[in-house]
Amino acid sequence: MLLTVLGCSGSVPGPNAASSGYLLEAEGFLLGVELGSGTLAALQAVRDPFTLDALLFSHLHADHCADFASLAVLRRYHPNPTRDPRAHRLPVHAPKAAPTRFAAAYATDADELAVTDLSDVFDFRPLAVTTFHIGPFEVTATTAAHPCDAYSFRIDHGGRSLVYTGDTGTCAAVTALAGGADVLLAEASWTHGAHTSADLHLSGREAGELAATAAAGRLLVTHVPPWTDRAAVLAEAAAAFDGEVALVRQGAAYEI
Repeated sequence: MLLTVLGCSGSVPGPNAASSGYLLEAEGFLLGVELGSGTLAALQAVRDPFTLDALLFSHLHADHCADFASLAVLRRYHPNPTRDPRAHRLPVHAPKAAPTRFAAAYATDADELAVTDLSDVFDFRPLAVTTFHIGPFEVTATTAAHPCDAYSFRIDHGGRSLVYTGDTGTCAAVTALAGGADVLLAEASWTHGAHTSADLHLSGREAGELAATAAAGRLLVTHVPPWTDRAAVLAEAAAAFDGEVALVRQGAAYEI
């Protein structure tokens, strides 16, 4: 699998830095994971958006999905699409509120919202705590500890595994999901002790501890907000985990 980072700024986009968004590719299948603020621009810089084969969303906070409305405009009104968006509706695996949430982001007022149905170019598929397939990927979803309908994912292909925490506080379900992962893509939104809110985000130390407990092969740290000291978050994670640790970079690609 090849993981490409479209954006990794946490909570909001930063200066010249898009919010959460990733591409995962195997066997010629292109899966988009999240589509936060600025990621559609980043996507167009590296790939034709019409080559996306599916989208996967962990939850519906704007920093993870805000560019979906722009993607809807692209798919509905591009005069020369390289793939017919109505003949090939894009599968969207997301929390069950996605159709109405995205319609509300797309519509300009209540009257337009009443008649907005994005299913002409998208095929919405609600998430559940289960294992399912997206193209060549086996995806296992579990509930994340976050103040909305939110999920963490384990994605397996060809004997390799990527676990993506999405946004979550520490919880047993995510720890179990991460067990033995080749790569753990974990958010870390602050340094340890800087905040006390439970069931919200991981600290750098907690991301490292998760990787250590899971015996992960490699830890990739993401979703660091612009106001958080990235070096301090990385140092915390590295102190808690003896394996390879790195902060992901926008535009970088990682072999899984």
